Amino acid sequence: MVNNAQMAPKADRPYMPDDYGLPKTDDGLLPWSYVVERIAQAKNYWVCSVRPNGRPHAVPLWAAWVDGALYYDGGPTTIHNRNILSNPNVSVHLEDGTQAIIFEGVTSPVSKPDRALAERVAEAYRTKYADLGYAPKADQWDTGGLYVIKPTRALAWTKFPTDCTRWTFES
Repeated sequence: MVNNAQMAPKADRPYMPDDYGLPKTDDGLLPWSYVVERIAQAKNYWVCSVRPNGRPHAVPLWAAWVDGALYYDGGPTTIHNRNILSNPNVSVHLEDGTQAIIFEGVTSPVSKPDRALAERVAEAYRTKYADLGYAPKADQWDTGGLYVIKPTRALAWTKFPTDCTRWTFES
């Protein structure tokens, strides 16, 4: 079975009210490769989860985009990791609202990742964060602490509303 994050997502226009001026055709959609490049290069990701009582929670995280999914690490007692136990649906966005990248997905803990995946995630982290003092080794997550967000839908634009694009992933 192929992971939905590795399948090519379907691109189209998102729904928005008519007065937003969204083009009526799919001409000028952004390529998915643009989104992947921006997500992979970003250093800060805002992850939004929902508390069991329904209140929202947002937190900036460091993460690594590997194999079509976003991996982050942290303790199981953090608010966002406790939240996903009752509701694994999250949204993620980068810090730029003018050239926006937003995606929704489902997150879950990764029990001991296979060595090849752990190496790719650790290398992606070291590439981005070693100069900031964080350089994990692949065995760091052997007893837990690694989480993955698999995207289900994404939205991006660089010239709102002209190139506003939505991607959906088949499940």
